[in-house]
Amino acid sequence: MKKRNFKIIFALTLIFFIKSSVEAQDFPNLDQSPHDIVYFRDNKISPPTIKVLYGRPQKNGREVFGEMIPYHKIWSVGANEATEIKFYKDVMFGGQKVKAGTYVLYAIPDKSEWTLILNSNLDVWGGNAYEKKYDVARVKVKVSRAEPIEVFSIGFKDKKKYIRMTLAWDTTRVSVPIKA
Repeated sequence: MKKRNFKIIFALTLIFFIKSSVEAQDFPNLDQSPHDIVYFRDNKISPPTIKVLYGRPQKNGREVFGEMIPYHKIWSVGANEATEIKFYKDVMFGGQKVKAGTYVLYAIPDKSEWTLILNSNLDVWGGNAYEKKYDVARVKVKVSRAEPIEVFSIGFKDKKKYIRMTLAWDTTRVSVPIKA
C-alpha cells in the first residue's frame, strides 16, 4: 500500500512540475520592428569586414523624417535597441580613423544633411542613453532622394576604393564612405 501511495504522490508531483514549467514559458509577441543583420564581405568566402545589427521600423503611412523622426535631434538609427556596427579591422569612416571594434550608430537628421555618429557606449536602448563624451567619430553626409522604401534598411556597395554604407527609409537616402 505504501509503495502504491508513493508512486501516486511521485507521479502527481512530476506532473505538477512538468505542467508548471510548460506554463511558465512566456514568449513575447512578434516585434513590430524586428532586428536584422547586414554584413559587408570582400567576397563570398572571406570573413566579414563590417557587421550592422539594427531594428527595422516600418513607415506604415506615417511621415517619417521631420515628423516621426524629428530633425535636429539624436536618433538611434532604426528602432528599439540602438543600432550596433562592428568593424573587424581599423577603418576610415567618412574620412575619420576608427579602430576595430563595436560602436553604436546614431544620427542627427536634417532635410539636406545628416550627422552620423559612432559612439562607444554599447548595449543601450534607442537614443535615450546617448552621451556625447563617448563619441568616436562624427561625419556629415548629404541627403539624397529616391523611390520610397517602406521598411528602414541599411546596405553596402563595394566601390573598389571604398565601401559605401547607405541608410534608406521612405524617400531619404544617406551614404557614408568606409575605407577598410
